Amino acid sequence: MASSVQSQIEKKLSEKLKPLHLEVINESFMHNVPKNSETHFKVIVVSEQFNDVKHIQRHRIVNEVLSEELDGPVHALSIKAKTPAQWEKSQKVDPSPSCRGGSKHDPHFNK
Repeated sequence: MASSVQSQIEKKLSEKLKPLHLEVINESFMHNVPKNSETHFKVIVVSEQFNDVKHIQRHRIVNEVLSEELDGPVHALSIKAKTPAQWEKSQKVDPSPSCRGGSKHDPHFNK
């Protein structure tokens, strides 16, 4: 049985970043994609590996870990990458915005 995209993301980030906190949220339902899609995700990851690493570099690290998924089934990835100190100070994560309909014009999603 093939594993879900979400479980692949969770596994890869857990193995590579050893997070103290990890949430992988499938937000595909918020977009104009077929039911049960795994195309739009939000990742909240807290890792000591982000200490002394600039914000943009944290995103690059996550993107590199998930390069196969981003080259394949994942259309959009929202990343909240925090240090343990930042997470301890505030665990607030803003909700994702509503879909603006960009996928309706993507032929991949209109088959």
